[in-house]
Parts: sequence; C-alpha cells; structure tokens
Amino acid sequence: MNDTTSTSRISIRRFALLLGGLAMFGPFSIDTIFPAFPAIGAQLEADKVAIQQTISAYLVAYALMSLVHGPLSDAIGRKRVIIGGLVVFTFASIGCALSRDLTTLLAFRALQGLSSGVGLIVGRAVIRDVLHGEAAQRLMSQVSMIFGIAPAIAPIIGGWILGWSAWPVIFWFLAAFSVVLLAVTWWGLPETHAKEARLPLRAGPLLRDYVSIFANPRFQRLAAASAFNFAALWLFIASAPAFVVDHLRLGESDFGWFFVPMIAGMVTGSFVSGRSAGKVSGEKLVRTGFIASAIAMVLNFAYTLLVEQASVPWAVLPISLNAFGIALVFPIVTLAILDMYPRQRGSASSLQAFTSLVLNALIAGVLSPLISAHVLWMVLAASTFLALAWLFWSWEKRASQPLGSPNSETETVPGESL
Repeated sequence: MNDTTSTSRISIRRFALLLGGLAMFGPFSIDTIFPAFPAIGAQLEADKVAIQQTISAYLVAYALMSLVHGPLSDAIGRKRVIIGGLVVFTFASIGCALSRDLTTLLAFRALQGLSSGVGLIVGRAVIRDVLHGEAAQRLMSQVSMIFGIAPAIAPIIGGWILGWSAWPVIFWFLAAFSVVLLAVTWWGLPETHAKEARLPLRAGPLLRDYVSIFANPRFQRLAAASAFNFAALWLFIASAPAFVVDHLRLGESDFGWFFVPMIAGMVTGSFVSGRSAGKVSGEKLVRTGFIASAIAMVLNFAYTLLVEQASVPWAVLPISLNAFGIALVFPIVTLAILDMYPRQRGSASSLQAFTSLVLNALIAGVLSPLISAHVLWMVLAASTFLALAWLFWSWEKRASQPLGSPNSETETVPGESL
C-alpha cells in the first residue's frame, strides 16, 4: 500500500477495519473467558488464584514474544509475520478447547500469548509504514476505536456461549475467529514493508538495537507514561471476575455492565483523538486525557467511600471516563515512539508493547489477586499508576524540545509538534 492509495477514504476505512480486527483477537483471548472462570475452576479443580494464572501465563508469553514480532516483521515483512501468528493462535485455541487439566490449559494459553501479539504490535508498524503526521494519528485512532470494541463484546459472547454450552466452546470460537482473520489477511492486507527497507534478522544487531532503544531516556519516559497510564485501567480489567461477580453482585452473563461503559469511553476518546488530528495539538490532547482520568479517579474514590454496596451504573461510570482519557493519550505517545526510529518501527513497537505487557502481567498475576477483594484498594492502586504516568509525561515535556514539523517523517517530539 503506497501513499497514493492510502489517501483514498474507502481504502483507509477498509485498512482500519482490517487492522482493528487483527488487534481485537488479543483482547478476545483474555476477556472472552472471564465469565467461564467459575466453570473452568470447578471442572479442573482449581481455585480463583490458580485460574487467574490463565491470564498471567498468556501475558508473560505475550510480553516475551512481543520482543520478536516487531524485528521479525522488519526483516521478513509485516504480512508474513501476521499470517504466521494467526496460524499458531488457531492451533493454540484448539489445544485450549481440548485441555482436561490446568497444566495443559496453561501451556496452550502461553502458546496463545506467543502468537496473539502480531496483530497489535505489527499493526502499529503497518500504520506508520503507510502514513505519517495527522493521517497516521487519524488511522491509529480509528484502529483504536475498533480495537476497543473487543473487551466490551468478548465477555458478553463468553457469557452467551456458557448459556447454551460448556467453556471449551469459547476456545473453539476463538479458533474460528482466528481462521476468519487469517483468510481476510491473506486476501486483503498488502505488504507495507518494502524489501529494500528490510533489516537483517541477526541476534547481535537485534540485541544492540534493543539495548540502544531501551537505553534512550526519551523512550523510557514515553514508554513508562504509556504503560502506567493503561495500567490504571488494566487493573480493573484483570480484576473483572471479582469486580463484577463479587462486588457488583452480577451474574456470569452480566459482564457487559462493566465492559460496555468502559469501552464506550475508550471508543469515544479514540473518536475525539481522530477528529482532533491537525486541529488540536498533541500536548493539549494528552493534557485533556490526563485531566479526564484524574477526575475519574476522584469520582471513583468518593463513590467507594460513600456507598456501602457498589452498583451499576454508578460504579462503572468513573472507569468509563478513565478509559476516555487513556484513549486521548495513547495515539500521541505511541506515534511519538514510532517516529523516533523510522527504520526500526517494528522493534520500537515491540519494546513499547513489552514494557506495558510486563507491567500488565505483574498486575494480573500478583497485584490483582492481592487487592481485588477490596474496591478501595483497587482505586488507590489505579490512582498511583495514573500519577506515575503523569509524572513521566511531565518529565518528557520538560526534557524534550520541538523539532521539525508535524508531517516530518522523522518527527520525534510529542506535544505541540504532534
């Protein structure tokens, strides 16, 4: 796909739908099984903490493999890596469906994690391959809107499946979804990374590239701001089984009460970000996003203190506002990271994803089981993550100076220049 075809409104919409669909199957693999936690635990004779590790195993594998997806796509092309990941994910989902003990299930969940990052991680590099400046921000926001639908509908689909069948059917559904994406990708995704621009896949240079990127103080600030910002929302997502069933006292088919408002906020934020491209500075969008999230934390804290029993919709509205704020921040920070390394966008995307995923895995596997029994503790932890994100972003603003124009191919500075 070249710049001429990318200017077509129809092509961009189809491109956004395809990349959004590819980004969706990662969240689908996490959220679809939330309603099945009690059923899986009962059949496999595992307690809540053990079942929670189905998320941790997935995320740890996802994080480790995220370091490979980007550089691999820099070396052999974006499309090949995405197709390979979809094939592996399909077989891993079938393995999960056929699992009859927790160890086997965790092994195939890890295999899912090894493969599912291709859509999101490589997809970011694809966007930056074909567009830059305001157009890239708009497409990134459109993909985020589509991607945001997944956590809302995934647990609802899981609940529906449990209503008429057993939990393994959820994984058969994921396998079928992956096959559909595989067919659409095969026929509809162009190769956006030209052969002459590809980099050799050698361990030594790759390691040196990663060390160079990770040692860059500016990358560290931007990646930390992005990771901690999303962690404020991820804590509630990872704790959704306890939050929905234990605290909101809803049923296994009622996860939509939590996810739909949350994703509505994220989709709205992505829409506003896309419409604001070229009209509102990146710095102003990020500042607005952080203010919205801060207000959400104050409201959530006040509600938790004043109300003895949390209920919908009031308990989830602050979470929706927080998601809105995060969606304003994400495209600006991500594009800033990708623009730092025009020839190594895959590697930069991988390392950004790895940073966030390691934190998410720790939250899901360690922090969430420890504090999800108390909503107030969850709110305090989320507020801490948000504060850290703001501190790193503020540090970045003070440390960086605007360079170049918004449409520069090598633009590296967030803020007014974006």
